[in-house]
Amino acid sequence: MGYSEEKLIEEKVFKDPVHRYVHVRDRVIWDLIGTKEFQRLRRIKQLGTTYLTFHGAEHSRFNHSLGVYEITRRIVDNAFASRPEWNEGERLLSLCAALLHDLGHGPFSHSFEKVFDLDHEDFTREIILGDTEVNQVLSRVAQDFPKKVAEVIEKTYENKLVISLISSQIDADRMDYLQRDAYFTGVSYGHFDMERILRVMRPREDQVVIKQSGMHAVEDYIMSRYQMYWQVYFHPVTRSAEVILTKILHRAKHLHEQNYTFKHKPHHFYSIFEDRMTLEDYLKLDEAVFLYYFQIWEEEEDEILSDLCRRFNNRNLFKYVEFDPAKEYKKLAKLSMLFEQAGLDPEYYLVVDSSSDLPYDFYRPGEEEERLPIHLLKKNGEIRELSRESDIVDAISGKRRTDHKLYFPSDFLEKEKARPEIEQIAQILELNLDNGTI
Repeated sequence: MGYSEEKLIEEKVFKDPVHRYVHVRDRVIWDLIGTKEFQRLRRIKQLGTTYLTFHGAEHSRFNHSLGVYEITRRIVDNAFASRPEWNEGERLLSLCAALLHDLGHGPFSHSFEKVFDLDHEDFTREIILGDTEVNQVLSRVAQDFPKKVAEVIEKTYENKLVISLISSQIDADRMDYLQRDAYFTGVSYGHFDMERILRVMRPREDQVVIKQSGMHAVEDYIMSRYQMYWQVYFHPVTRSAEVILTKILHRAKHLHEQNYTFKHKPHHFYSIFEDRMTLEDYLKLDEAVFLYYFQIWEEEEDEILSDLCRRFNNRNLFKYVEFDPAKEYKKLAKLSMLFEQAGLDPEYYLVVDSSSDLPYDFYRPGEEEERLPIHLLKKNGEIRELSRESDIVDAISGKRRTDHKLYFPSDFLEKEKARPEIEQIAQILELNLDNGTI
């Protein structure tokens, strides 16, 4: 028996609040979980700054990755088992790709990537193909196996059915994070009948299809996703925390470029600031490292960095108003001038943040980020795109919703409300500073 077929003497299980149990019988999967690169995901929160809005959102990318693996295992071992369209030889590849799909995420990934122009998928590929413990495990399966796993995650693998298991509009990744994030945030929006969806999934040549009898469960899943994005992922308080976090990193990088002398040298950040970060440097970063520096940077001489870190650590976040940058750009220019007069750098204290989501879309060939639609399998064997059968899905298909907020430090405005420029700011933003209501 080769390494790829080796089973553990006794099945290992992880108790899980979402799936009840995560089952591991394959030696390869167990060995991957034990690698230091995978264990690092315990120190990366799944939802970044969301814990400052929903205090239960402390779960990690480690939890989520196990969940995606477990859903994929149930699909290939149950829903797809013995079906002629499914190649059993792709089972282990599917499980490994599901387990490792988020391996390259960094601390507070969204903000971190935006500031330093990084892409966690590039690091996922580097970890899988580089000189790592993960690569050593995968290479024991076959010399080209790490490359195949990377291709599935990058969506370039030749078998599109395997890709669709972890990257499509109804995949193991989304089905896990919607339920897991709903559980840990305490909201009810992300719940849907996953067991029903798994029962009606069928393999086809290039993607998973859903039996028509399961259409209503899929409608519920899509609406759950829509609600989670606007009630949880794009929550304005979470976005306020992300704005401050982003500005902390911008400020620290700017100070380094200006040869500022930090009281406590940010050794972990030098290679990032100087655009020479290696994979080894990247893997040393986690959220504990970031929070350590945010704490000691409160003591820095630079008032902006110190203030932003204090705000993040103590949850003294920016307030916000609705704002349309396309229509109100003149207002923004006026506000920037008034903020400067008040002694606040608008680069750090007056920030427009935008969120946008497309809950479901049909196939639009050639478009950026084109999406493969969800297909229904009718009783007569005909394949139909979901929005052509579902009035609910048709109503939201292709409809992108965008939201803009303008963030600012209301506490400063309230404290300095007697100053004439602050009065003008309050008038423009339609704030009532007299009774402390913003």
